[in-house]
Amino acid sequence: MAIGLSEEHEALRESVAGWAERNVSAEVVRSFESGRPPFWLGLAEQGLLGLHLPEEFGGSGYGLLEAAVAIEALAERMTPGPFVPTVLAGAVIAASGSDKARAELLPGLADGSLTAAVALSAELTGDSFVLSGTAEQVLGGAMADVLVLPFGDIWVAVDASQVRIEEIRSLDLTRAVAKVTLEAVAVPEDRVLGEVDVRSIAAIILGAEAAGVAAWCVRAASDYAKVRVQFGRPIGQFQGIKHKLSRMLVALEQARATVWDATRASGEELAYAAAIAGVMAPDAAVQCAKDAIQTFGGIGYTYEHDAHLYYRRALTLRALLGSSSSWAAEVAAHALAGVQRPMEIDLPDSAAELRSSIAAEIAEIAEIAQLSGVEQKRALADRGFVMSHLPRPWGRDAGPLEQVLIQQELKAAGVKLPNMIIGAWVVPSVVAYGTREQQERFLPKTLSGETIWCQLFSEPGAGSDLASLQMKATRVEGGWTLSGQKIWTSVAHVAEWGICIARNSSAGSKHEGITYFLVDMKSPGVTVRPLTEMTGENLFNEVFLDDVFVPDSLVVGQVGDGWKVARNTLSNERVSLSSGSGGTGASVPDLLGLVSRLGRPLTPAEEQAVAAVVCEGHSINALSLRVTLKQLAGAEPGADASVRKLLSTSHAQHVSETAVDLLGASAVVAADMKLGDAGYWNRAVLATRAMTIYGGTTEVQLNIIGERMLGLPRDPEPGK
Repeated sequence: MAIGLSEEHEALRESVAGWAERNVSAEVVRSFESGRPPFWLGLAEQGLLGLHLPEEFGGSGYGLLEAAVAIEALAERMTPGPFVPTVLAGAVIAASGSDKARAELLPGLADGSLTAAVALSAELTGDSFVLSGTAEQVLGGAMADVLVLPFGDIWVAVDASQVRIEEIRSLDLTRAVAKVTLEAVAVPEDRVLGEVDVRSIAAIILGAEAAGVAAWCVRAASDYAKVRVQFGRPIGQFQGIKHKLSRMLVALEQARATVWDATRASGEELAYAAAIAGVMAPDAAVQCAKDAIQTFGGIGYTYEHDAHLYYRRALTLRALLGSSSSWAAEVAAHALAGVQRPMEIDLPDSAAELRSSIAAEIAEIAEIAQLSGVEQKRALADRGFVMSHLPRPWGRDAGPLEQVLIQQELKAAGVKLPNMIIGAWVVPSVVAYGTREQQERFLPKTLSGETIWCQLFSEPGAGSDLASLQMKATRVEGGWTLSGQKIWTSVAHVAEWGICIARNSSAGSKHEGITYFLVDMKSPGVTVRPLTEMTGENLFNEVFLDDVFVPDSLVVGQVGDGWKVARNTLSNERVSLSSGSGGTGASVPDLLGLVSRLGRPLTPAEEQAVAAVVCEGHSINALSLRVTLKQLAGAEPGADASVRKLLSTSHAQHVSETAVDLLGASAVVAADMKLGDAGYWNRAVLATRAMTIYGGTTEVQLNIIGERMLGLPRDPEPGK
């Protein structure tokens, strides 16, 4: 899926893409100069020109979201001509306060008998709407029958016959711009459109086109990387290329998410969300086009290859919309003024009965807190609220809708789930692969947060490459003895139990011969040594196991099949670790709070830095909402989930680095990390460095995105 999420949006996208495949040929794109392309009436017949226009004026009655879906699909084919300028003008006129202009112009824009263009800036003077002046770089201006122009804060629509138009060859070879000159042009009252937020509308529509440009770049470059062989291997197998393509997909999905969210916004939130799209989408298109050319290599630099056409369009879109820095300044201004964009879910009416039932259960549990906090947590665990997606009796077999309702009602009741720490990664694996005896022994107190676990996976010579572990599991009477060293083990110094993988056999591939054990951390032979982190704190540990006995009853899954169990644990770990700030508190609201306490205005450079983390945080929130909505619709989250995970691990780093930069020299002298803003952010900037390492390093995550989402060749086995 692309910008749109629903089945209807996907069907629309496929329909538009199929139509473009049949009608927008490479020959048409490369030979097009000006005017209406040969497929123009076909666009109207497909209803694409009026998707977003009211039905009473000949449109389909949808909105900007549906228009964005179509624009993205057509942009992937480098569709030339006045489609996007006409759609933009139609959106502006439809949003105007002039009923006469809407009735006069929108039907023609919907059926293709009229084309239009919008000047995003102009230098016009006049009195009583008799206007003179110029508007330059008007996208599609030479092809337009109607021109929408700004006069101060007011927008007007004039006929092309009233003005002088000079076509200017654009950097985008497939779509010219124009200089429009007005000489005492009298604008009728019914063509005065009033105040319209044209910049926001333009950011959405041109942002959608930018997303389409980026989408072609990602797809074309990835396809090429799968078949282009150098040094005896497909170039997509080299991590330098694989990571570049993965970063391109990340930028694309951020662009899609922010444009999608802007189409849903209104009021003050629209200006905020559109400004973020104005930063993210054009920059994504330019970066993806540059990286696509780099991936194609020499052939990508030739005039005959299509890559330069997409690069040209990306650069043109960004130039027409205005620099990223100007949009970023708007983002910072909105954020510092307190504008927020909550990511709320509109649930179906059918959810009301289920919500009522859940709320009643939670209300009963909330009363238990008056007796004992532990009893409340046990009640939450007993009723399956802690990990509700799990099968009964450990969960509630809750589908996505019920999970969302549970989260909302817990928050509304002020009831907090137990903090299971590592236990949150243990439970799903024991549910899936553990024996009934193991489940009944360990799960109740783990779900209530009473049993503390640690994870004995990483080793000094096997960090992210867990399948290379060397800890030995030796068969003895009644069980196994484990010998070796584990490292980077969180909370091992306080944990009662640990999950441990060890090698019981060296035969077969490195993923074979691994067994998954539950280890009593009080067993003879277990030695825990705390590791002091760069913050001066002790959360990680190294753990030595010297002939530690583990009975057969504490083997999870089949002997030698522990890699499958461990992968279940790792998948849950990565979801958990990438879903927040890792306990650092380094979030955008924290940063904005710091800015309010600085007592001085920000420099332009500081504004840009603040805007960058605001945009990133907003894109993560939008991606999270898209994941939830896809799950509610019964679809796989796809790239949204993978990209969200990757971005979330580094986001807190970016926030804390920005905060320390804002504090300047005062941060350097904050020795006590428990006192004041400087101490708080000094701790955060140090603590967050771990976030791109634990739970799968950034580089491992990029490999996963490249291989699973883009289908790039897997890394070769060592020695091959």
